[in-house]
Amino acid sequence: MPTQVTARPLTASDRELLRTATLANVNWTGEQRFTARDVDERPDLRHYTVFRPGRGDLGFVAERQGLVVGVVWALLLGAEDPGYGFVADGVPELGLCVWSGYRGQGIGGRLLRQALAEARRRGVRQVSLSVEAGNPSVRLYRAAGFAPVPGAAAGTMAVDL
Repeated sequence: MPTQVTARPLTASDRELLRTATLANVNWTGEQRFTARDVDERPDLRHYTVFRPGRGDLGFVAERQGLVVGVVWALLLGAEDPGYGFVADGVPELGLCVWSGYRGQGIGGRLLRQALAEARRRGVRQVSLSVEAGNPSVRLYRAAGFAPVPGAAAGTMAVDL
């Protein structure tokens, strides 16, 4: 992390943080396409706010002077409750959010590398994600080795570890 930014492990008590990050991610264009209520009530969004270390979820929170500036998390969502970037059971789906005002400082790339390194350490063979067409973060994901998954939903990418 840049000198003033530290990272700590994400915990199950960080649900509000994941709620905020999920809302920011689905509204990445700057237009309010979804509300906090949508994130709370829609199962396709709500599951991104539930972090369960016991099922193998992993994540990190970036902080600067005690303030959260970004978060990365990878959830093991199964076929019974798949995420937008679902590839297969056992393949965690990654989410990444850097707060506005902190982007372009390398925080997202460092969080992404840290999450992928932790996934590798745990023996995970592949990580997936979903990114909408036009989202500038796709450059970050491609640079980390993510590629489109043939036959999966549009915007689904994965990296082999």
